[in-house]
Amino acid sequence: MKIFSPTIEKSEVAKYPTAQFEGRIITIDTKEEAERAARALLNESILGLDTETRPAFRKGVHYHVSLLQLSTADTCFLFRLCRTGLTDTLIELLESTNIKKIGVSLHDDFNSLKARRSFTPGSFIELQKYVADFGIEEMSLQKIYAIIFARRISKSQRLTNWEADVLTDKQKIYAATDAWTCLNIYKHLENIKKNK
Repeated sequence: MKIFSPTIEKSEVAKYPTAQFEGRIITIDTKEEAERAARALLNESILGLDTETRPAFRKGVHYHVSLLQLSTADTCFLFRLCRTGLTDTLIELLESTNIKKIGVSLHDDFNSLKARRSFTPGSFIELQKYVADFGIEEMSLQKIYAIIFARRISKSQRLTNWEADVLTDKQKIYAATDAWTCLNIYKHLENIKKNK
């Protein structure tokens, strides 16, 4: 079902208006908060997922994944794994086969998360493969979103410090937007499938 342009130039993406998450963003700083939030999310049937890692600007320096973003249509939870770690209920959520988790480059996300604590991913959908059925050949979330929605996702916060004492509003919006857009893409394409 090739209904979208397969590729898009960076210069074209740059012309589009910016899209960003406008729902509620909840930052999780403690293990207790992480357990409560993860328990609440166990009631969801589908979530957008992304991670952020503190960038290392020196050779040989590596950091564990700092942030796990899980988004519903209107609320995004930012789990500060650098403080909470992967709690038991978060592991249960990641392993659940009843909750679809939608993301891009999930193999990399899994490897980063597993470096913190081992788990077996359950019911994940890799958008890079999923969008290929609609004729899209691009691999980056920014370009996939631009092709489908003619909107641009800002990447200006990507290389900021995700282990800072306090995350800025710009960091929070950036992180939430990435997880939410994964969910948005999937739901939009599922609707197209149903209506064709």
